[in-house]
Amino acid sequence: MARLRILGMIMAGGKGDRLFPLTKARSKPAAPFAGKHRIIDFVLSNFINSGIYAIYLLVQYKSQSLIEHSRSTWRWRIGGGLKDTFITAVPPQMRQGEMWYQGTADAVYQNINVIRDFHPDLIAVFGADHIYRMDLEQMVKFHRENRAHVTIAALPVPLDAAPGFGIIEADRTQRIVGFEEKPQNPKPMPTDASRAYASMGNYLFETELLIDALQEDAQRDTAHDFGRTIIPQLFTKRRVFAYDFLNNDIPGIKPYEERGYWRDVGTLPAYWRAHLDLLGATPAFDLHNAQWPIFGPVYDGPPARFISGEVDNSLIGEGSCIDGGTVKRSVLGRGVRVGKGAEIQESIVMDYAEIAPGVKLKGTIVDRFNRLPEGFEIGVGSGRGEEHFFREPSGLFVLERGETRLPA
Repeated sequence: MARLRILGMIMAGGKGDRLFPLTKARSKPAAPFAGKHRIIDFVLSNFINSGIYAIYLLVQYKSQSLIEHSRSTWRWRIGGGLKDTFITAVPPQMRQGEMWYQGTADAVYQNINVIRDFHPDLIAVFGADHIYRMDLEQMVKFHRENRAHVTIAALPVPLDAAPGFGIIEADRTQRIVGFEEKPQNPKPMPTDASRAYASMGNYLFETELLIDALQEDAQRDTAHDFGRTIIPQLFTKRRVFAYDFLNNDIPGIKPYEERGYWRDVGTLPAYWRAHLDLLGATPAFDLHNAQWPIFGPVYDGPPARFISGEVDNSLIGEGSCIDGGTVKRSVLGRGVRVGKGAEIQESIVMDYAEIAPGVKLKGTIVDRFNRLPEGFEIGVGSGRGEEHFFREPSGLFVLERGETRLPA
């Protein structure tokens, strides 16, 4: 049997306002994550591990960082001259007029030409903003077995959390019979009255159906969004199914990991908490999985070095140097330098930051290339000058890229 031709269309144009100031100079999918990755590495790893090697990244806002990451990290992993294998960033082509992508559906609509050029059997339209592992082959198998026109990846969530999601109502065959964005009274799953199906924003479409739906949507005054307009138009007249993400089995998953781990890291607190999920002897999401690796950039620098100090329950990136400091329950990126007497707790310190002697950090996100001066304290209760720095309502501090100066 001939292998299905599957084309990946990844929505990577997220502006990421709720991640500001991390998105001051980059799009949300390009934000660093887990000491060596970018957020987009997780969905791309899922595609590559699932054997899908034809991928367009639909980029838009502040996309240069993401394009450079795609070029340096991903293009050499597939392709090499092999037919129909590529990862290509596609900014708005403005074929329908001088306009940016007007929504997720419009982003794909503006690129119908590349779909037709590839002649896929199926199109996988996935988001780029989430931390998870997923075997797309299992979702494709479910799609084919149910003779579906569209399949939506669905995550069971508690009813009290459901108003924060697009909620799917499905019958006992998993066929979708209702769809509502952020409902106040969500419809429960047919097999579990305590939970509801939340859309993960990941879709499989039969090609011609998708093209027809996008062309029809383009003629109407809508939000041009898959969740708000395309899916509600389709489920009443087409075979649209919900794929239960909890049925997705990933090789190498440890017994202690959270089943169906999936996190939207679109806010600073969610981004910070997802980092903490990577830590400990039994992390909710364990990056150590040789059978389903999360790929990232190759680092040509030296290994991490511990001269003295204390490191407890933390991830330390390649090339970092701990010279007498203390790092607890934190994530450090590549090339971070920590000086004598520095104390870092429950914080995220990104690549090539310099933490001078005596610095104290707690509940703080430090962007790349930041230089913190000797004796600087933030998040530890001293309150000295903290009002001069970005503080998220939850209490998290964020120090932007560049040199941080002590307030006068």
